Amino acid sequence: MAFEVVSADNHINEPPHVFDTVPAHLRDRAPKMMRGADGGDGWSFDGNLPKRTFGIEALAGRSPEDFQLSGLKFDEILKGNYDGAAHIEDMKLDGVDAAVVYPANSIFTYMTPDRELAVACMASYNDWLLDEFQAADSRRLVGLAMLPVDDGMEVCLSEFERVVAKGARGCFIPGAPAKPYNHHYYEPLWSAASEARVPLSFHRTFGGKPADQDWDELVEQNVSVPGIVNRFFSSVRPLTYMIFGGVFERHPGLVLVAGEVNFGWLPFWIQTMDHEFEHQKAWSDAPLASLPSDCIGRNVFVTTLDDHVGFDLLRAGSPRLADAVMFSSDYPHSVTLWPNSRNHIATLTAGLDADVKHKVLAGNAERVYRFGE
Repeated sequence: MAFEVVSADNHINEPPHVFDTVPAHLRDRAPKMMRGADGGDGWSFDGNLPKRTFGIEALAGRSPEDFQLSGLKFDEILKGNYDGAAHIEDMKLDGVDAAVVYPANSIFTYMTPDRELAVACMASYNDWLLDEFQAADSRRLVGLAMLPVDDGMEVCLSEFERVVAKGARGCFIPGAPAKPYNHHYYEPLWSAASEARVPLSFHRTFGGKPADQDWDELVEQNVSVPGIVNRFFSSVRPLTYMIFGGVFERHPGLVLVAGEVNFGWLPFWIQTMDHEFEHQKAWSDAPLASLPSDCIGRNVFVTTLDDHVGFDLLRAGSPRLADAVMFSSDYPHSVTLWPNSRNHIATLTAGLDADVKHKVLAGNAERVYRFGE
C-alpha cells in the first residue's frame, strides 16, 4: 500500500480501561482516571487526585484562543484520542493516510515506585494498543509498544519478544532512562531490535525522570513554554553519545527514531560530529570505522512538524536530510497541525524535488515502520 502522507508522530490519550488487564492482585493499585480539583479528568498513579487533568495533550479540534493547560473532561476530547477507527477518520480529514502512535499518560509508569505494578501496566497498555487501537486497521496504524528498559534486560527483552509476536512494528523507549543509551547494558536490546527489524523510538524527554528540572517540573506535570522549546533539542546528547559509542557500528540494522525534535539543527550537528571526529583522531578512542554522519538516514531518524528552517535546507539540497526526516502532525497535542496539515504541507514543500518530498512525507516512515507489510 503506497501512502502520500504518513504522520510519524501522533499520540493517543488512554481510555479508562487501558490498565484493566493487569493481574488481579495488582488491580486495586493500578492507575485510574478520576475527576480532578479543577473539574477536569486526569490520571492518578498514586490514589490521590490527578496532578494535572486533560488539557494541552488533547486539544485537537480546538482553536488556539481556546487552548487550556488542563481542565478538560474525558468526554470533551475527540474520540480519535483513544479509538483507532476514529483516529483513522480524523487522519483522513487531515489528508493523512497512516500514523505512528506514541503513548501519553502511560509514560508515568516509568516513574512508578512499584516496579511490578509498572511493568504490568506497560503490558496492559501494550495489549490495549495492539489488540484494540492498532487492530482497527494495522495497515494504517503503527502503535509503539512500551518497553520496560529500566527493569532488567531479561524483563525488557521478554516484553519486546511478546509484543513483536503480537504484531508490534515499533517500540517506545523512554526519553529519560535510568541508564544512558550508550551504556553497554542495552546491547541485548539493540541486538534483538536489529535482528527483528523493529525500530525503537523515544520522544524528547518523554518517559522517566529528566535529569534537569528548571522551568518545567515534569514529574509533577508542570509544563511551560520555554520547556517545550528546550525539548526540541533534547535528542542531541543521547544520539551523539550512541553514535560515538559505536552502537550503530556494532548493530548496523538498529533503527532509532527521535520524535518531535524537528530538523533545522541537523546540518550543524552533522557537521560538528564529522569535524570533531576527524579533527580529534590523534587522541580520540571513538570506535568508528566511518564518519558519524553515515548513521543519519540509515540508523537515525527524526520527526518534524512545521519546521520552515528545515524545509528551506531541504530545498537548498542539504545532504542527508531527505533520508532522515519524517513528517508528523502531532495529533492531538497543542502544537498539532491537524486539521490543517494539507495547507502546512503545501507551504513547507513548495518547490521541493518530488523524490525528496515523497521521502519526507511518507517514504521514510514506510521504510522505517514497514507499512504495507
